[in-house]
Amino acid sequence: MVLFMETPGNVLVGKLILILFISAFFNNSLSAQSYNEILGRPTESSITISILSTQQIEVYWEYGTISGLYSFTTPVVTGLKNTPYEFDFTGLQPDTKYYYRTRYRISGSAAAYSSGAEHIFHTQRAPGHAFSFTIEADEHLYDKKGVRSLYKICLANQAADFPDFMLSLGDIFGDDHHPYDITSTQMDSLHKDYRQYLGQICHSIPFYVCLGNHEGEFDYYLAHTPPENIAVYATLWRKFYYPNPFPNGFYSGNTDVEPYGMGNPENYYAWTWGDALFVVLDVYRNQCDTSAKPVNWEWSLGLPQYTWLKNTLESSTSKYKFVFAHHIRGQGRGGISNAKLFEWGGYEQNGTIYSFPANRPDMAKPIHQLFVDNGVNVFFQGHDHVFAHEVMDGITYQALPMPSDSTYEIGMLANADSYLSDTLDGSGHIRVSVSTDCVKVDYIRAYLPADTLSGIHHNREVAFSYTIGSCTTAGVSDIPERKLCTIYPNPANDVLRIQIPESAGDYKVRLINLLGQTLLETRSDLMNVSSIQNGVYLVNIQTSGYQLNEKLLISR
Repeated sequence: MVLFMETPGNVLVGKLILILFISAFFNNSLSAQSYNEILGRPTESSITISILSTQQIEVYWEYGTISGLYSFTTPVVTGLKNTPYEFDFTGLQPDTKYYYRTRYRISGSAAAYSSGAEHIFHTQRAPGHAFSFTIEADEHLYDKKGVRSLYKICLANQAADFPDFMLSLGDIFGDDHHPYDITSTQMDSLHKDYRQYLGQICHSIPFYVCLGNHEGEFDYYLAHTPPENIAVYATLWRKFYYPNPFPNGFYSGNTDVEPYGMGNPENYYAWTWGDALFVVLDVYRNQCDTSAKPVNWEWSLGLPQYTWLKNTLESSTSKYKFVFAHHIRGQGRGGISNAKLFEWGGYEQNGTIYSFPANRPDMAKPIHQLFVDNGVNVFFQGHDHVFAHEVMDGITYQALPMPSDSTYEIGMLANADSYLSDTLDGSGHIRVSVSTDCVKVDYIRAYLPADTLSGIHHNREVAFSYTIGSCTTAGVSDIPERKLCTIYPNPANDVLRIQIPESAGDYKVRLINLLGQTLLETRSDLMNVSSIQNGVYLVNIQTSGYQLNEKLLISR
């Protein structure tokens, strides 16, 4: 295992680029379109899109494997006002990048269909093919711990990583501070609120939900005056707005069908992607809780979920195995200090008395031992609002910071003493890059612009990195699909912005028409295209180390 630390530097240009990049994501044509889209449930041959519009619209999608050339068209469907509509793209090719755009018009209108911007998605990677994904946790916008402007920056940072998908490890939508008084209408509002943010990047980055304690989807709450309770409300509205996996041949998971319209809860699930197995646990809805905050042996993953986890790990042939949950045993604080105890580790609180067989006669071994015996590489968790990296018995226990803490120290001040090594303050996300030979995990910090003026920190700085496997030869440095430069917006109107990494050095940008003629040329990160007629053009970016060509549509 190799550790890396990045040092601050002169990043004024990078900071300005990110400000423009964020502006492109959050001030585009969405207001004119009045809809947002979120991708979910990607498989080897399908993906689900959820579209939510402020108006009743007629909509269809065009898609294909070449940018700007759409070989396939879906049927026209009707999306109701303020009601998400889910559509499944099926019959897709495995391990393939797709480009798509949305065509829409007001329902009943005779007007021509308008076109949304081109977006992308990737079907399941084959073993041996590299990719990356991102993780965030504890957004907390509902209780003001999370600051929305910083959360936007963190989302834009994740978009700049061009991951195949992203996960949130909980405390996203819920607010269980008054669990017995909250209404279905309030839970609807809390879940819908994130669409305005996630919809800005998840049109091209499929989104996975892992449940946190504040979502309120506890067995204890499910049993309280059903169906009028926080857990039923939360389940219904989460499934209403966000397409999460359910067992279908590609995903395994919870096969329960629950009453009161909840159906399959879509709460724990697993899948493979490239050389990795992904396992998402639900440490709250486990058919055994007798209180809202069970402690010690009172808590259990539940025998059905435990058995599924055991079978999933034991049957996997993936080289890498990643497990995700909101927190070890759902409550408490810390990583490996918690992992040694009770159902997770088998020991009593004193850490010396092993009593697992007596307390869990139906389970073969503690959860941590399942991880050890089956080669789990990293367990990712949230809940503590702090970056913390620990290793026990060869397994990395990785805690995530908040993506939206503008103080940059909520978790550090409150919970860092629950960890034994490698704790860092700050706000941001985790980026994981996976290749056949290597896994690289990076903590990418997010900063508000005003907090970078001193030059001590800069947005998107890599605060901490570590690797698993052999990263010295091939590995993560060769991971494809990581764009070196980005142009936006696309389609463009008057001004085209070009994102160039600092490492590119000198560069030149040319706008070329379909006849191969250079119309404009600049060495700036802005290009004024207001004098250029509507149409399709090529943007050629030349640096000292490479060239990149991107198709651009100018449309007014």
